[in-house]
Amino acid sequence: MTPLVTLRDASQPADAHLDASFHHIRSLPVVVLSPHNQCNCRCVMCDIWKIRDAKEITPAFLETQLESFRKLGVRWVVLSGGEPQRNPQVCTLARMLRGLGIQVTLLTAGTLLSSEAELLVTVIDDVIVSLDGPAAVHNRIRRIPRGFEVLMDGVRALRHFRPEIVVRARCTVQRENHASLRSTVQSAKELGLNSISFLAVDAVSDAFNHPQGWAQPHADSVTLDGQQVETLEREVEDLIHQYAADLKSGFVVETPEKLRRIVRQFRVYLGQAQPVAPRCNAPWVSAVVSAEGDVRPCFFHPAFGNIHGHSLEEIVNSPQALKFRAELNVADNPICRRCVCSLHIRQGDSVEAGTKMPQRGGMSVLANVGQSRPAD
Repeated sequence: MTPLVTLRDASQPADAHLDASFHHIRSLPVVVLSPHNQCNCRCVMCDIWKIRDAKEITPAFLETQLESFRKLGVRWVVLSGGEPQRNPQVCTLARMLRGLGIQVTLLTAGTLLSSEAELLVTVIDDVIVSLDGPAAVHNRIRRIPRGFEVLMDGVRALRHFRPEIVVRARCTVQRENHASLRSTVQSAKELGLNSISFLAVDAVSDAFNHPQGWAQPHADSVTLDGQQVETLEREVEDLIHQYAADLKSGFVVETPEKLRRIVRQFRVYLGQAQPVAPRCNAPWVSAVVSAEGDVRPCFFHPAFGNIHGHSLEEIVNSPQALKFRAELNVADNPICRRCVCSLHIRQGDSVEAGTKMPQRGGMSVLANVGQSRPAD
């Protein structure tokens, strides 16, 4: 795929806190935008479905931010959520963004794809779907009738109207599917998807409508006990060996080291390992904009502004945002150290379908939108 933009080195230098200009954002290549804040799934690892006060981004409001997107050089927007297709104007939003030459990716549970497939394929570039396992496992996690079958119908509908459209999957590893990684890969193959990526469930942050964080026994419903971690470790090793060709080709996006890191994350939850922050410069190269208008540096750190009062350009370069970036030490920050994912764009990297980006709900959050290897 043709790269959309090549970036300067956005890694934070050791003396970056002395250089205020380093933290001023002149180019923001990636924006995750939530057109709607609700979801029609009832996933155990995400409480977005419990939101009752519906909020959405309207075309009229997006219009007020397009000049800011242009000035910041936004090249890639991921439409996330909630479920983005809950917004009846999502296709209009996508068309407006593509009018600026921005690549648009739809990040979805896939339950509404069939209803809009013919129009969707004309206004988006690619799709990421949530795949939690083979049919029985997926449906048990999603907690909606025939969720897997509806997803399968949606992918078929997209391919009917645009056979070449790229559809990738992301799977959040948790208690319900920790022994099903290989069968999940096989399901992705049978669905005709272009790739699949894995990450550990987020069971500590306040993201995804967990304003007070995760309390017991809720966290235990998605994390693993000691015996289950051993099962996961064996499953990961079997996946690495039995699907070696798929790892090599990029169909399974993670490297063996990244897959093993998922096991380590569950050991961290059990207190068997110390948390280690991934390499990440998301606050310098991306922003997450909620349906309510809140702007965050990533899914996990607090918001530092709202686009209902200021432009995106003003917010990401506000005194609060500059102070946050100047003081952030990713390696030592407790939120970063417990993060299950990352975004890291290095000098010479290209923003294209293949950079790590967020999905929602622990289920997938700085998710992989492509076939390049995830950040270290």
